[in-house]
This record gives sequence, structure tokens and C-alpha cells, in this order.
Amino acid sequence: MKFLKSVKEEMQQTTWTKSKNVNKYTLTVVTAVLLVTGYFAIVDTALDAVFKAFIR
Repeated sequence: MKFLKSVKEEMQQTTWTKSKNVNKYTLTVVTAVLLVTGYFAIVDTALDAVFKAFIR
């Protein structure tokens, strides 16, 4: 029980991020992931076309 008491005390000292900031950061990460995914999809398609042109 001593451990659980110390965990409770420690959790009360923790500073939690505000919901507004979490939503903003989540949107930023999702947007960045989508942009990077799109970039790699375009590069992959272009390289595929180039290599297919050389193979034929």
C-alpha cells in the first residue's frame, strides 16, 4: 500500500497538458504524417515510372 500511496502523491504533482494543446499537437502530427506519406507516394510513383522506362 505504501507504493500506491507514493504513486498517488506523484500523480498529483504531475503537470498535465491542456486538452486544447493536445488537440493542436495531434492535428500537427497527423498533418505532418499525411504530408510525408504523400511526398513518398509521389516519389515512389515517379521512380517506378523511371525504372519501368529503363527496363523496357
